[in-house]
Amino acid sequence: MTNIPRSTLLLASTVLTAVLALYIALVALGNITDFDNNQQYVHHVLAMDTTFKDDDLMWRAITSKGLQDTAYVAIIVWETAAALVLIWATWLWIRRQHAPARRFTTYGTLMLMLLFGAGFLAIGGEWFAMWQSEDWNGLDAATRVLLFSGVVLIVAHLPSGEAEATRPE
Repeated sequence: MTNIPRSTLLLASTVLTAVLALYIALVALGNITDFDNNQQYVHHVLAMDTTFKDDDLMWRAITSKGLQDTAYVAIIVWETAAALVLIWATWLWIRRQHAPARRFTTYGTLMLMLLFGAGFLAIGGEWFAMWQSEDWNGLDAATRVLLFSGVVLIVAHLPSGEAEATRPE
């Protein structure tokens, strides 16, 4: 198997990590600066008030404003932490510290995959039946983040020829 040229792959890893870091930093900033509007999304999803209201599912609803707000703040904290991890990974890629850059890129992308895959798609989408809501359905956005994170993770782990370059002849 032919390896991708190291400089090209490292550039791709750096740029993709930076773009993902920027994206999630802007998402977190938006949730902080537009707190009330974005808070409504979490409230409606957890309350399940725009779903089909099937009695077999409605027992799952969380209507406590305190619990809803706690969930929203936890999401913002997690997004902010992931953004910081990815910013740090980007800095490490720029400094050509490949092993730690790859490690922190992995941490950051996995944080986003947990939030958007487990949190939004699985828990929000299935447990709280978010897919049933026409107004508060975030499954498409969550899928985009999950897929983008996966692409970044894969690119960061593609063989770059580093092992071959450091092996004595």
